[in-house]
Amino acid sequence: MEFKTFGFIGLGLIGGSIAKAIRKISPDSYIIAYGPHPEKFADAVKDGVINEISTEINETFHKCDMIFLCAPVSTNNENLVRLKPFLSSHTILTDVGSVKSPIDAKIKELGLETQFIGGHPMAGSEKTGFTNANPLILENAYYILAPTAEVSTEAVEAYQELVNNIGSIPLVLDCKEHDYVTAAISHVPHLIAAALVNLVHDHDTQEGTMKQVAAGGFKDITRIASSSPSMWEAICMSNTENIANLLDSYIDSLKEISAAVRAKQEGYTFKLFEESKEYRDSFATQARGPIKKVYGCYVDIPDETGALAMIALILANKKISIKNIGIVHNREFEEGVLHVEFYDQKSLDDAISLLRTLQYTVYERK
Repeated sequence: MEFKTFGFIGLGLIGGSIAKAIRKISPDSYIIAYGPHPEKFADAVKDGVINEISTEINETFHKCDMIFLCAPVSTNNENLVRLKPFLSSHTILTDVGSVKSPIDAKIKELGLETQFIGGHPMAGSEKTGFTNANPLILENAYYILAPTAEVSTEAVEAYQELVNNIGSIPLVLDCKEHDYVTAAISHVPHLIAAALVNLVHDHDTQEGTMKQVAAGGFKDITRIASSSPSMWEAICMSNTENIANLLDSYIDSLKEISAAVRAKQEGYTFKLFEESKEYRDSFATQARGPIKKVYGCYVDIPDETGALAMIALILANKKISIKNIGIVHNREFEEGVLHVEFYDQKSLDDAISLLRTLQYTVYERK
């Protein structure tokens, strides 16, 4: 089985990123996109990402080998009903939603089990819309497939090949397992991030000091609180039971932590941080996955013109390539304010040795 003609019902951040990735790996593919407001797809046509715009869900999609349902979770079911009369029997349907059980139930209701493979690229951004679509966000990200029991093995294998070709990592899960897993590693964290931001908002000083100094770690763990409110409410209303159960478990753990801190229970928080650090650090040691080991260090530099450029020059003269460099605005490592990343362990080790020889103070995060 080979996919050559693709349909997209909606073309936002994820749909647009997938369409761009397909165009990159298969320039001869034919891509059709549905949207009631074609002016929103002007850039997609101009850039050659899509070949055809349809302002209606109609017979245009009959020729598709594969159709991606990329509307919000609550809208995909409606689009499925509208799409069914025009489907070819060979067309494979998929979606990109963060919750699988509701659409899986609708597929069964419509008798489309032989044509559906649920899809969920574990990638994204707090930004939305096609203008922010980028195929690079799919690279090395897990892409979960949740096939029905009736869809052919050939179709699943063809989808896995497509996922591999766009640079993602296919992982096949049952839809119920998918929803439980994503509740834990995506849905609940979004709620926690939002609650943490609101905690600071509600307890800030009259002068707004908390907001003023919030940086570094706080911004890192609350970045996802800037995501689309409407999208995330739809997700919470679709995966309710899993989210509520896991939230209850998290609340119980917070109560235990609160009691231990209040009682000044020696060793409790040390063990908490130690165990979480060990588990979190193990994410970067996996052979494959979206979280890769970062070869980086922090360098104490004087607050003067040219200090950052001098570091770059020193490393360049020794032919040590820098992957990323930037200022850290919170003094997490005492006075280390420059974060430098490298492409491999040897480059990192060489850089640290060189900078320390030149009397720079260098910090490592183990």
